[in-house]
Amino acid sequence: MKDVIAERSNKTIYRDGERVYKVFAHGYSKADILNEALNQARVEETGLNIPKVQEVTTLEDGRWVIVSDYIEGKTLARLMEENPDKTEEYLELFVDLQLTVHSKKAPYLNKLKDKMNMKISQADLDATTRYELHTRLEGMKKHTKVCHGDFNPSNIIIAEDGTPYILDWSHATQGNASADVARTYLLFSLKGQEELAKQYLDLFCKKSDTARQYVQKWLPIVAASQSVKGKKEEREFLLKWADVVDYE
Repeated sequence: MKDVIAERSNKTIYRDGERVYKVFAHGYSKADILNEALNQARVEETGLNIPKVQEVTTLEDGRWVIVSDYIEGKTLARLMEENPDKTEEYLELFVDLQLTVHSKKAPYLNKLKDKMNMKISQADLDATTRYELHTRLEGMKKHTKVCHGDFNPSNIIIAEDGTPYILDWSHATQGNASADVARTYLLFSLKGQEELAKQYLDLFCKKSDTARQYVQKWLPIVAASQSVKGKKEEREFLLKWADVVDYE
């Protein structure tokens, strides 16, 4: 393994030739690693452009590794930074890609609603708020669309021939697409990109013929479920959203 592509607190991603090695820290949940590889393999079967899993193995020191194809190109996030005049064009591509993801089915993926119910139960919220969020979640329509769970421009690679590839399927589930949209909206907001978040939501709702109010009903639910992990400042931001149970 040669070139470090990215480093996180609990994983390091290397490139070596035509392969990417995601190396997990000691103590990282084996079940989560195997689930991530399984998610990626199941999404491969939908025909979406994603890096294919080649191997799941361990290093000599016992750390787990997921080996996938390396995709040469630039992230959509980088392209948006380099070409601010093309923001609308890139946002169109971004929303179209997400709609393509939502058009797919992968019946063996974990269910989004089950995952969210579990996360809300773990959230640092009072019992009344948790009850309200569980109730709201149960009242939402049950869909079985592929949901990425972390759909943002840094997880899109545009290859040299212009083909877009979608990375990082560790949070993939099947469920209601509007929950996935609420997550993306919050990801933009977390980065202080409120205007881009608004543009994104308006464009998605227009292209998918979804009422903005419906996506907004998901915001507290998604914020609560996402608040369980992450940095302290992100958790505080998300809990503010989660506490506004009557937000419209």
